[in-house]
Amino acid sequence: MTETTPVHEPATRDLGGAEPLTGERADLLETLAKHRHFLRFTTRGLDDEQAGRRTTASELCLGGLIKHVTAAERNWTRFIVEGPSAMGDFSTMTEADWARRVDEFRMLPGETLAGVLDDYAEVAARTDELVRTLPDLDAAHPLPKAPWFEPDARWSARRALMHVIAETAQHAGHADIIRESLDGAKSMG
Repeated sequence: MTETTPVHEPATRDLGGAEPLTGERADLLETLAKHRHFLRFTTRGLDDEQAGRRTTASELCLGGLIKHVTAAERNWTRFIVEGPSAMGDFSTMTEADWARRVDEFRMLPGETLAGVLDDYAEVAARTDELVRTLPDLDAAHPLPKAPWFEPDARWSARRALMHVIAETAQHAGHADIIRESLDGAKSMG
């Protein structure tokens, strides 16, 4: 059995003498921490094979969902700092690019649940630090070109962070269904 990553202290705690966060940034970090916890919690007590097993009609598995949320959070925080070039132009993606993107949703040979959870924890720590230190949550960039974005739209750092929260919460729900289908375990209830 693989141990899951321990639940981290709330992101608003004093780190190394820094003042605790309050207000909007604290709310963003607390909400994100809650949904990250529920996503990670779905993998408690599982081994690598179970984390990679599909249990529904979809291609999704628990390890793949965490990989996807990790990649999405990494990309959106890079967007906040670097702008649309950090994510690329989705309208120019090749078949090979799309195939690599599909691999985000599954555990590949050689990947472990522990490794996937460690990667997620690293990305989460970087995101939390960005939220703590970003000079302005109103700073905005144009969205990258993609068929799912409105042309010429701009998102603030705040909006991108709210998207990360929504994505994490949505996939935590997916993960709960997958886990319940795997062995009956539930995150809540």
